[in-house]
Amino acid sequence: MKKLLVVLMALVLVFAMAACGEKEEQVDTPVALTLENIKIGHVHINDEADLGYSYAHIKAIKNMAANLGLEDSQLIGKYNVTENDAAATAIRELVEAGCNIIFCDSFGHEDYMLEIAAEYPEVYFVHATGYQCAGSGLDNVSNFFGNIYEARYLTGIVAGMLTESNHLGYVTAQEYAECISGFTGFYLGALSVNPDVVMDVMYTNTWYDVSLEASVAEALIARGADVLSQHADSTATQTTCAKYEGVYGIGYNSDMSATAPTANIANAVWDWTPAYTYFVETLLGCEGDFTKIATDYSGDLKSGMVDIIFNEELLNTFDNAEEIRTAVATAKQAIIDGTVKVFAGPLYDNEGNVLVAEGDVFVEPASAPSWTNIVKGITVVR
Repeated sequence: MKKLLVVLMALVLVFAMAACGEKEEQVDTPVALTLENIKIGHVHINDEADLGYSYAHIKAIKNMAANLGLEDSQLIGKYNVTENDAAATAIRELVEAGCNIIFCDSFGHEDYMLEIAAEYPEVYFVHATGYQCAGSGLDNVSNFFGNIYEARYLTGIVAGMLTESNHLGYVTAQEYAECISGFTGFYLGALSVNPDVVMDVMYTNTWYDVSLEASVAEALIARGADVLSQHADSTATQTTCAKYEGVYGIGYNSDMSATAPTANIANAVWDWTPAYTYFVETLLGCEGDFTKIATDYSGDLKSGMVDIIFNEELLNTFDNAEEIRTAVATAKQAIIDGTVKVFAGPLYDNEGNVLVAEGDVFVEPASAPSWTNIVKGITVVR
């Protein structure tokens, strides 16, 4: 009887160990990432109320989710996240909430994102407007941006054909390549149809400040600018233009015509949907091999990631409306087919130094603007 009891106890122990081994194996088996269980985090410097930069990103995320059939519960957003420790807090909270992929939309979020990405190699992190991911040594990070200078070139054509004073103004946020590349593209577009045009640029040194953007716009108008564009997140430049008869605005990020219908003539716009869709779909298909995801993603006019939108009702009030449409359409097709390059030489600075030689073309790296030169005809007002 005692021997039988020992045998039974041994069998129980064997079955228990087998069961434990089976349970441990089930725990270690990763759950496949699918459209049904993926969780997406997104961090924004503003919210949809800016009707500009963050609005365009949030709209694209919603489009991506709708196109892929994701539930609202699979998206977790963090809004009005400043470019300091608040970014780190927001990103960590998204990791802790179980997000498989996390997007950040502002330049100053990148350092915090990379620091946290190094701690969580199983989570994928994607950053708009930055440049550090390719050199970070991390497999779980990417940058994305697009050739917005192409759309700005088209809006510059509008400005060059619209101005009566041959004096343009540009309200811009930061003294970064992203901003300088953009306003250079805008000016070169204007110059392509109006060889007499000049442009003043003023920095706000912040991405979003409604009152400051309005003040800078006022200052540019006082200097003689009758068409103003912007690289700033609010609609203040457009609404300031609307206060003055004969002064017109060209918006950025989204269609701003509703905020200033008598002044906003056109807009350089983003559709970030292709980028968000690419990263989510590629993550789902990579089976954990993050090297299959592009470290740098960039879109252009051809892909539809950047474009121009007219305020058709206002444009129709101008005698040269059809000429403007034709000039823009022709340039757009030429950029798409490669016969027009935005940063084609010869380009000079205000001292006559050669920036791009005749016959040469400066090409922006994918997802990382790097043009920082001030071309002849542009004055930076301090």
